Amino acid sequence: MAASPGGTPAPAVEPLSPQPAAHTPEPGSDSRAGRLSFCKKVCYGIGGVPNQVASSATAFYLQLFLLDVAQIPAAQVSLVLFGGKVSGAAADPVAGFFINRSRRTGSGRLMPWVLGCTPFIALAYFFLWFLPPFTSLRGIWYMTFYCLFQALATFFQVPYTALTMLLTPSPRERDSATAYRMTMEMAGTLMGAAVHGLVVSGAHARNSCEDAALLGPVAISPDATRLYSIAAAVVAVTYPVCSGVLHLGVKEQPEPSAPASSQSLGFLAGLGLTVRHPPYLRLVISFLFISAAVQVEQSYLVLFCTHASRLHDHVQSLVLTVLVSAVLSTPLWEWFLQRFGKRMSAVGICVMVPFAILLAAVPTAPVAYVVSFVSGVSIAVSLLLPWSMLPDVVDDFQLQHQHGPGLETIFYSSYVFFTKLSGASALGISTLSLGFAGYEAGACKQAEQVVVTLKVLISAVPTCMILTGLCILLIGPAPKPGHLPPSQDTSRRLSLRRRTSYSLA
Repeated sequence: MAASPGGTPAPAVEPLSPQPAAHTPEPGSDSRAGRLSFCKKVCYGIGGVPNQVASSATAFYLQLFLLDVAQIPAAQVSLVLFGGKVSGAAADPVAGFFINRSRRTGSGRLMPWVLGCTPFIALAYFFLWFLPPFTSLRGIWYMTFYCLFQALATFFQVPYTALTMLLTPSPRERDSATAYRMTMEMAGTLMGAAVHGLVVSGAHARNSCEDAALLGPVAISPDATRLYSIAAAVVAVTYPVCSGVLHLGVKEQPEPSAPASSQSLGFLAGLGLTVRHPPYLRLVISFLFISAAVQVEQSYLVLFCTHASRLHDHVQSLVLTVLVSAVLSTPLWEWFLQRFGKRMSAVGICVMVPFAILLAAVPTAPVAYVVSFVSGVSIAVSLLLPWSMLPDVVDDFQLQHQHGPGLETIFYSSYVFFTKLSGASALGISTLSLGFAGYEAGACKQAEQVVVTLKVLISAVPTCMILTGLCILLIGPAPKPGHLPPSQDTSRRLSLRRRTSYSLA
């Protein structure tokens, strides 16, 4: 790692050998102040559940709802998905700007943002699944509430994820809290897909599609509106409940004081520095492709099973298989990345590639369940890895630049901004391709061009994105040990060098 500008080589830092590194204490790791109790980790993890519950339901079922229940054209659905994702992406730097300038209150600097957004997100989410009585302006209705929901969810998620840096000074405890958060969020993802899917399953009964000659749109189930409203209300309630648990169980720690020689940066100046930091830049660009691939895979699984294969009766089971596999494999991936390193763990993302191609070629039930299980394992590491690497990148940046506190919000918000923007582009273009292929909203049977398009979207598109992202993530300059600023004490220098050795620095 290179020295900071103007820094002098530290005279007494020797190369790390396995034995000394293993016994060198990390900051806060041996003190009670640096440790997080099991209860605090669980409460922190619960705070991230609502967004994952809602995101899971929208990822798997929103396209199906808009196309086959609201019955708006595929081109309008493309605009709704693209506009909503862009709205969420645009809200990230705005959230980072305002949160970075906010003052600390009795509840902290980040917690008030989480609590303040909670009731508004719940309302926006409920109306996103509400079927208005008019038909001509439904596209505008769903565009409005999807944009509102995505923007508010961003103002909820940015301070919540940045709170990781203010839970404890111990890097191992932060990694542990991240693993708890990811496990609870995976459980929320599972709950969201399961509850929403079970409630609305009656809205997509195939009784009216038994006539194979029926190609045009069919009337939706009379209970569809009620079922989707019930599912939306159940998910919306999780926001106030889980936010209350987070507030009661977690206390935001005061930010460390900046060194006397450092200067606090404004948001735009800080953003300009962060996006030029090579480890951060490589992390962001690689996960632009990987996260977009995961979103495409999730969004088109239900449509593929419904219209491009004879797996309609297995939709709920396949979705649950994906999510159960992801939940169960998250702790295993956390152990793996601690044991073998985070760069090595990234290889696990590409496991889904051959199986996704196999599903498109052989869309049978046994193959579909195997693919769903393997996809869940890959999705788990693709979600855990960037959030585990970000604290390392932030620490590496702070070592080189020595700026004041607050930059962690910029790192987190800009990362979410870029990944959401890539997801918006991928989903918008792919849904628009369905329109070009001739997708007919509400139809029982789609044209052959639509079936081929769905097969490409479920296999070839995610494969290319994942391989591209992994090439960027793994093919790069090897970490180079360097000299650290003399202002850091020896134990902190050794600890930070061990931690950044896991990252892309």
